[in-house]
Amino acid sequence: MAELAGADSITLHLREDRRHMQDQDLFNLKPVIKTKMNLEMAATDEMLEIALQVMPEDICLVPERREERTTEGGLNLKSNFNYLKTFIGELAKKRIRVSLFIAPDKDSIDQALELQAPVIELHTGHYADSINEEQGKELINIQNIASYACKQGLVVNAGHGLNYDNVSAIAKIKEINELNIGHAIVAEAIFLGWEQAISKMRSLIRKPL
Repeated sequence: MAELAGADSITLHLREDRRHMQDQDLFNLKPVIKTKMNLEMAATDEMLEIALQVMPEDICLVPERREERTTEGGLNLKSNFNYLKTFIGELAKKRIRVSLFIAPDKDSIDQALELQAPVIELHTGHYADSINEEQGKELINIQNIASYACKQGLVVNAGHGLNYDNVSAIAKIKEINELNIGHAIVAEAIFLGWEQAISKMRSLIRKPL
């Protein structure tokens, strides 16, 4: 339904605790997705095995804590550097494009470059949760970091907490290639239906206010 309504891709998060979906859901959805599958997952041996069976076009590596309601921050690339290097290499061998979900800061960008990940997804949660002057500061930081990452040759995506009220400013950042938005669209679809909910978001992204 989302694709028929105009979605550009489908993001699925298979958590270790299977809170959002089950393994079989991935296998059932892979052959019917017409755009591309972006699989969000933790960098664990179990998830690697599943990913190499499903073979999604994109994989976004995210941190997970069982007690969290949703992903709360970016990956700690420094403490997991050697493991992530090997993990990313295994996926790259199968031509699966890997992105790293990271905080919008220069150190994380530099570490992503060292890991040779082709794509990053900037965590926009702090921007989404803040208001007024503080939100303005978060926006400027995201703009600066996106510009820096793009100049280093990284593909820059962004997501987390984006909705119909706050997406326009992020969508104006020319260096950002893709926005991953789920909760806000699903919530809006309950009232408007998939087609209107997705069309409304696409309009805000393609022609930001």
